[in-house]
Amino acid sequence: MSRRNFRRRPAAVAGFRSPISRQKCRAVFYPKDDTPGCTKEACAFRDHFTEFKKSRRGGAGVSTDPVKSHDKFVEKFKLPFTLLADEDKKIVSAYGVWGEKSFMGRKYLGTHRVTFLIGPDGRIKKIWLQVKPDEHAEEVLAML
Repeated sequence: MSRRNFRRRPAAVAGFRSPISRQKCRAVFYPKDDTPGCTKEACAFRDHFTEFKKSRRGGAGVSTDPVKSHDKFVEKFKLPFTLLADEDKKIVSAYGVWGEKSFMGRKYLGTHRVTFLIGPDGRIKKIWLQVKPDEHAEEVLAML
C-alpha cells in the first residue's frame, strides 16, 4: 500500500484523520484511474480544491490502482490532492467498498464509488453511496 502525495509513503488503514486536528476529512473511494466517471469526479474535486483548502479539510482519493497509474493520472489531469494506492485492498476491504459489481451483464469484483466524511474523532459522520461524479465535489463541500 502506498500513498501518493508527490512522494511515496506507507498509508495506514486508520490513517484517515484530518491533518489539522479537530477537523473533518474525507475518503473518496473510486474504481479506476483515468476512466470517464473517475476522471469527472477527480476533476470536479480538483476544480474545487481551493475551496476545500480554505475550509481546512483534508482528504484522499483511494483506488486499488498501482502508484504508477496514480502518477500518470495526477500528471495528466493536474490533480493537487493525495491519492492512495491500495494494491493489497486492505483499505477498501476495511471500509467495505470492495465487492461484486456488474457491467454489461458481466459480474466482477471491484471498488464501489463511495465517499466517507470522517470526523475529528476518526468516526464516520456521513456516507455517500449514490455518487454522481460531476456533482459530488459540491455535495461534499456543502457538508463541510
